[in-house]
Amino acid sequence: MKIFQKKRPQVQGEAVQIRNTGRHPFGALDRYVPLQEGEGQLYRAIREALPIVDAAILKLIRLCGGVSVVCDEPRAQQEMDRFVKTVPTGRGQRGIQSFLDGYLDCMLTCGRAVGEIVPDWQGRDIAALLWCDPAAVEIREGDTPLDFVLCQRSVGEPKVLPCQELLLFTPFQPEAGNPYGVSLLRSMPFMAEILLKIYQAIGLNWERVGNVRFAVVCKNGEGDELYAKDRCEQVAREWSRAMQAGSQGDVRDFVAMGDVDIRVIGADNQVLDSEVPVRQILEQLIARTGIPPFMLGLSWSSTERMSSQQADLMTSEITAIRRSLEPVVERVCETFLRLRGWGGSVQVEWADINLQDQVEEARAALYRQQADNLKVEAEG
Repeated sequence: MKIFQKKRPQVQGEAVQIRNTGRHPFGALDRYVPLQEGEGQLYRAIREALPIVDAAILKLIRLCGGVSVVCDEPRAQQEMDRFVKTVPTGRGQRGIQSFLDGYLDCMLTCGRAVGEIVPDWQGRDIAALLWCDPAAVEIREGDTPLDFVLCQRSVGEPKVLPCQELLLFTPFQPEAGNPYGVSLLRSMPFMAEILLKIYQAIGLNWERVGNVRFAVVCKNGEGDELYAKDRCEQVAREWSRAMQAGSQGDVRDFVAMGDVDIRVIGADNQVLDSEVPVRQILEQLIARTGIPPFMLGLSWSSTERMSSQQADLMTSEITAIRRSLEPVVERVCETFLRLRGWGGSVQVEWADINLQDQVEEARAALYRQQADNLKVEAEG
């Protein structure tokens, strides 16, 4: 009789996960909290993670180049030209343009730039122009908004740097709440994090396609309930060995007894289309830099008229950045004149941004001259 026979407990097999999850290596973007002061490491991580942002900043720096200085004293012009071309700027570079490139890179990335005029040991010439990491410098306000001093960050109380008159400081787009400048990348961490998640998911999907994951399901037969757990662990262990041998180039077959079902995980699912969200995020990032999309190699819909308008807007952006750099160039060059015993002031002249502006101006002048000629003929 089976009335008082003890009922066997149902033993279920355990699910085994044998592969770790992956994530992108830029963890600083995941820990970013909005409405806090951004750090230089975070913004440099954005440039390292997104090549299109890095390329946009480098293009801004290159387009801002081409500076020359004109002196009021004609006799000092030759010395000034030599100084502009040959002044040492550290890191194996020479010329005031190389100094402005590094200076502008810090200003756009960190929101502020710090430099130093290094005189020679006699105090009669400028031996070098150097720029430094703004993160190593702290700004202390004075009694009025016009007074501030640069201090060196250290353990405890910051140390006031000597020779403040030889230090250079330029904020980028200062605001009421941020009088010492904000980074060009200030509004990018949130969008950059989303974009990196999409790229990371695309990479994982391609890894799944190239190196597929398998789901091994063992169906218990009649009377196998007591050994289901042991059997599941054995199948998982042998399957893992077979997969590890395959990653090392060895071929190992997997043999199991009973009803074992092996299927590829995600083979029936459709991969999400990332073109539309990626483009929407890139549009936001590129709009902050002010660079036309076609200059970054993006073949979005653009007509000839639209490209011309974008080029005009780009010209205004470059002109605004150049206005931020002019006081630095004037101060450096006037200091050079004073150390050499010359007086007067200097005038900073920038090279034309592109040839298209000259062509358009010449064409406009031609149209005006033709209109004047027609007017004279009509009156005569």
